[in-house]
Amino acid sequence: MAFSRDVAIIGGCGRVGLPLGIALADRNLTVSLYDTAAAAVSRVSRGEMPFKEPGAPEILKRLLGDGWLRATTSAEVVAQAENLILAVGTPLDEHLNPEPKKVLQAIEELAPHLVDGQLLVLRSTIYPGVTSLVEGLIRRLGRQIDLCFCPERIAEGHALTELYELPQIVSGCTSEATERADKLFRNLARRIVHLSVEEAELAKLFVNTWRYIKFATANQLYMIANDFGVDFERVRAALMDEYPRAADMPGPGLAAGPCLLKDTMQLAAFNNNNFALGQASMMINEGLPLYLISRLERCHDLSSMCVGILGMAFKAGSDDIRSSLSYKLKRILKLKAREVLCTDPFVTVDPELTPLDEVLHRADLLIVGAPHGVYRDIRPLVPVVDLWNIFGNGVVV
Repeated sequence: MAFSRDVAIIGGCGRVGLPLGIALADRNLTVSLYDTAAAAVSRVSRGEMPFKEPGAPEILKRLLGDGWLRATTSAEVVAQAENLILAVGTPLDEHLNPEPKKVLQAIEELAPHLVDGQLLVLRSTIYPGVTSLVEGLIRRLGRQIDLCFCPERIAEGHALTELYELPQIVSGCTSEATERADKLFRNLARRIVHLSVEEAELAKLFVNTWRYIKFATANQLYMIANDFGVDFERVRAALMDEYPRAADMPGPGLAAGPCLLKDTMQLAAFNNNNFALGQASMMINEGLPLYLISRLERCHDLSSMCVGILGMAFKAGSDDIRSSLSYKLKRILKLKAREVLCTDPFVTVDPELTPLDEVLHRADLLIVGAPHGVYRDIRPLVPVVDLWNIFGNGVVV
């Protein structure tokens, strides 16, 4: 069959699908962005990014104008594309268990638009074994479609750099599927790394889990030092000084976001919840807000204070509040403090945010939730909890 479009991305206006679509279209592939979120599709169609991604707005407008890229809520575009890329969210349920059926449900909904001869690339982070389940579903649907799992590996805010610079992992259910995915992603990546499907599924979970455990280790060491009255940042700086074996030690901070905790819990579930290291990391990272507030209560009467939180996104430079621990801080402080004010220069989806100047004027105590660069020029006149040490005064609480 002759296809009229090169690529269709399902979930194409999200944080994974949209940067990928922009990158592929910028390499002269015709790309359709299919998404059920009408508001996001409308914004993208007007040339507006629905989230913050440096460098993307200008390229998006150009590609829309030149016809390389288009966004739609119509699933009919799926049948027009030779290469389908599934980039839908794969969240945990309310009990922190994975929901592998989310991917299968997305494909079942697209079944009337699947066409023999297509390549289907699973891009979302998935529970191990889901690719095999999708393979069985395609077989039951009676479609002749090549299937691959090629996980995304980008960091928010660096997508349009890392899509070109990072090696791309490619795994296919058949050698033909692998060859087709290899050809597709060589439009972007300089290096392709081939794995079996099972290896690729674990590789994606392993890397995010490894980062989450590293952050938990740093946070635990921070708490040990802090309880001993020692500034962990001074210790960390000294042990890293011209000592390569400690060069990758992170500082303390609110380790959160939509991926690291989720993937650590997916790996735990996959291993029959026999993953003490991952589960301990969750307790450390998720418990850090409570630890900070318990330390503050030792030296401040929070019930009489207005506390300001600087930065509500889950990381610096981002507008993404998904799973942000700044909101956990806020919820706990609302039970402890007289008043809680929150501010963030990038977040646009929280109507309760307060302008920075007002927070600085009214707060009796400040906590840095996300270390946005714009805060570095502030000279606070009240006590500050600064785990990230952006003000250079240490991290003791």
